[in-house]
Amino acid sequence: MQPLGSTRVAVLPEPGLPLTAVTSTSLSASEEPAEAGETPDPSWCPLCCSSPCGCAQPEAKKKAPCRGLGLFYTLLSAFLFSVASLLVKKVQDLHAVEISAFRCVFQMLVVIPCLIYRKTGFIGPKDLRIFLILRGVLGSTAMILLYYAFHMTSLADATVVSFSCPVFTSLFACMFLKEKYSLWDVLFTALAIIGVILSVRPPFLFGSHTAEMTGSYSDHLKGTFASLGQAVFAASTFVILRKMGKSVDYFLTIWYYIVAGLLECVIILFVLGEWRLPNCGMDRLFLLLIGLFGLGGQVFLTKALQTEKAGLVALMKTMDVVFAFISQIIFLHDTPT
Repeated sequence: MQPLGSTRVAVLPEPGLPLTAVTSTSLSASEEPAEAGETPDPSWCPLCCSSPCGCAQPEAKKKAPCRGLGLFYTLLSAFLFSVASLLVKKVQDLHAVEISAFRCVFQMLVVIPCLIYRKTGFIGPKDLRIFLILRGVLGSTAMILLYYAFHMTSLADATVVSFSCPVFTSLFACMFLKEKYSLWDVLFTALAIIGVILSVRPPFLFGSHTAEMTGSYSDHLKGTFASLGQAVFAASTFVILRKMGKSVDYFLTIWYYIVAGLLECVIILFVLGEWRLPNCGMDRLFLLLIGLFGLGGQVFLTKALQTEKAGLVALMKTMDVVFAFISQIIFLHDTPT
């Protein structure tokens, strides 16, 4: 039996120091030499055998976007849209809105498996649903207005007015996205519009000897205002896509466009009483190809707006006028003046 005094000297801590602190301090002090030899430096990397690790540095460089990639996407989109327009000219005895409805149906059959495979869902993020709905409604309305303009006025007048879209796109992007609208943007926008006007040669600028105005003057005004509305709605769609950027999968934005377009086309067709089945043969194949080429154009256009300024994309999109004239000469044997 040890003396009571010696036990108190060994156990009692210093005045004002808790007992647990002494115990943990003594334990950690006794274990520290063993752990120091076993635990490696936390910054040491076993892959590159160096400290600090240099494995993640090359990965950061790969994320740098390629310059001009968005404009290249726009060029591909314009080409695919021009091919779809050429096939539309080949389809007989179908209303233009009904062709759009069939295009939406075929595109829906392709987009649904893509959305399931990519696991993006069919609704989208809660904070961006309003933009997705606006993208679908405005984009499909622009498409319907353009077809209506083609019916009410000449193709030249409708095309010229609809290609004022880059002007509205640059202005809307400057107002809502705070994109810079420089003097170069003004110059290139003016040159693009002048080039389109000189290519199409509208009769209201070049006189009645160029092309005769079809229908009455009131119908011509309706078609002109419809084309102007198409340009405004299309520009709004470009700005909305640019606003969402890469935060939303591009297939999801196309899904909203397809659903809204199909609903609007079906309602308009039943109101007009123009619904009919397409003819057997090549017409049905052309409708399928119109859907596929139109889907490809939408994909590349959406990806272009996710990587490039909306104003530049709208300007580059005027290249589909060039593709349209080339297709007209080669496949339709219609040489322009």
